[in-house]
Amino acid sequence: MNEIDIYAEVQKLKSEKKNIVFTNGCFDILHKGHVAYLQAAKSLGDILIVGMNTDASVQRLKGQDRPVNSLEDRAFVLSALRSVDYVVAFDEDTPLSLIQAILPDVLVKGGDYTIDTIVGATEVLSYGGKVEIIPFVEGKSTTSIIDAIKKS
Repeated sequence: MNEIDIYAEVQKLKSEKKNIVFTNGCFDILHKGHVAYLQAAKSLGDILIVGMNTDASVQRLKGQDRPVNSLEDRAFVLSALRSVDYVVAFDEDTPLSLIQAILPDVLVKGGDYTIDTIVGATEVLSYGGKVEIIPFVEGKSTTSIIDAIKKS
């Protein structure tokens, strides 16, 4: 879904009193840790919107060898998950403008973040929203999967 469509959809959902949860990431090689994280995020509200870095944004953040999977492929796989209601691509290095436009009820990030390092936390808390940190599934990361493939 593009940004213009998601804004109209969010307004509709808010008028229906739906509790909107937002998270973001690259989701380059989907694994158990991602799925558990997204299921936990969805449990915090009615609607889960996932902001996904574009390919150019992933390259800036992770290096020239990333992403392994294209935005189209990553979005297709994420959209197939029962826990994910909407996937929205963003090209910036952070999803701040997307968060400011959506104004989620709950902003979620993974266990390697603190409240002080979560982009958009200050903004979400300023209007009474919540910020939640979900613990990682131990030993599950895209980087560790890529490293294991390179060693084999």
